[in-house]
Amino acid sequence: MGTIKGIPYGMSNFEDVITQNRYYVDKTMYIPMLEDQANYLIFIRPRRFGKSLLLSMLRSYYDLSQKDKFQQLFGNLWIGQHTTPLQGKYQMLYLDFSKIGGNIDELP
Repeated sequence: MGTIKGIPYGMSNFEDVITQNRYYVDKTMYIPMLEDQANYLIFIRPRRFGKSLLLSMLRSYYDLSQKDKFQQLFGNLWIGQHTTPLQGKYQMLYLDFSKIGGNIDELP
């Protein structure tokens, strides 16, 4: 009997979800569709629907600095066998606004 996967409740970092052996609903089959869409996309979903985790997955997929971890992160997912030419081609800028409160004095 294998190890039991944990539930990634409240986790929004794709790399942590994969490396800590948590359940992950594979949405990587949508990457080629996203690449065929317009340049500007808006993801509108209610709270707790995985928007941040999806964006973290996309960041891990396209990030040049994560290219050497591709097999570890995506080897068992759909995109691991169906890569696109844009995989690992971009330098990513990541801004996390979830830690910012309403007071300018509380900024890290």
